[in-house]
Amino acid sequence: MDVLTKATQGPVDAAQAADLALELFVVGYEGDSVPADYADMLRRGLSGAILFRRNFDYDAAGTVDLDQVCAHTQAIHACAAQQPSGLPVVCSVDQEGGAVARLKAPFSLWPPMRRLGERGDVDLITQVGHQLGRELHAAGFNVDYAPILDVDTNPNNPIIGDRSFSRDPHEVARMAGALLRGMQAEGVLGCGKHFPGHGDTDVDSHLDLPVLPHDLQRLQAIELVPFTALAPQLQLVMTAHVLFPAIDPDWPATLAPQILGPLLRVACGYRGVIVSDDLEMQGIAKVLGSGACVRRGLQAGVDLFLVCKRRDTLEQAWRAATSILQEDPDSAVRARALDAIGRNRAMRQQLRPCSPDASKLRTVLADAQTARLRERVWAGTLG
Repeated sequence: MDVLTKATQGPVDAAQAADLALELFVVGYEGDSVPADYADMLRRGLSGAILFRRNFDYDAAGTVDLDQVCAHTQAIHACAAQQPSGLPVVCSVDQEGGAVARLKAPFSLWPPMRRLGERGDVDLITQVGHQLGRELHAAGFNVDYAPILDVDTNPNNPIIGDRSFSRDPHEVARMAGALLRGMQAEGVLGCGKHFPGHGDTDVDSHLDLPVLPHDLQRLQAIELVPFTALAPQLQLVMTAHVLFPAIDPDWPATLAPQILGPLLRVACGYRGVIVSDDLEMQGIAKVLGSGACVRRGLQAGVDLFLVCKRRDTLEQAWRAATSILQEDPDSAVRARALDAIGRNRAMRQQLRPCSPDASKLRTVLADAQTARLRERVWAGTLG
């Protein structure tokens, strides 16, 4: 009997709870190959991995080693192929364009989304989405944490700024939707971020907890517009480590049931996976430790947690999730954890199989379609 099915029917032992708890996490780590302990977690049930520039080999000229990239992602998929669930795992990266692009040349380098948004060319943005998907899927990735759905309403925002398509929420929805459709058509799931909106902040949530005074009327008029418009197309939405005291005076959005339930699930009509932003960011780490974040986050509605680097942070979060799954079968938070795992599995079932291949990737990066699109994009953004 599958351990999730068993858990829905009654108690599970400690080892089964620990393996099941891994399905609540996507993790990052140091190094240019999968560490042995993370490989073991992937075999046992971990939902996936997120890779950063630190995980790729670059030469002195700043060119990434395509063979190493594909070998790394292939190892992730190979370990995960041994999971009892038989499901593919999330192999993910932040590849937005502009400054937020973990994979540099010879991958296509795109301008910030604001530069594309200013042109208002939906067909061009759709083609950029297709190209992102072609390149990432050939490299072994099946999830990209893009597009940004934040609305660029604060010129002093230190973290969003030109990552946003526009200051007009309807334009953000139109253009982010184009990027999303192109990317997903090539087998790479997108992720709308950061709910309910990080565009108006003046604090970087990597460093501290931003606070926005916006009430429900303002959120519905501006911040929620792109999320509502794209809810039917998204299978992943990332939370913002931002406090909205007019909605929930106590908890940032990642931990706020009044935000993830009534706003995202009900008002926006979203049915997919809710993934937290990184639990190591100071915007949330200053509020609660990672173990307490897992319990509170599950209660608020989070389905999947990102822990992007530190093993000690992951250990605390994993222990907390394991403990929750060993609670009495009548426990509400245990039931919520099982619901989250079920939702994560449904999303993973939609992942297109990846066969990372450096030779195929080189062909994609060098073909005429790629060259034409790069020329088209940069010809209109220079000057």
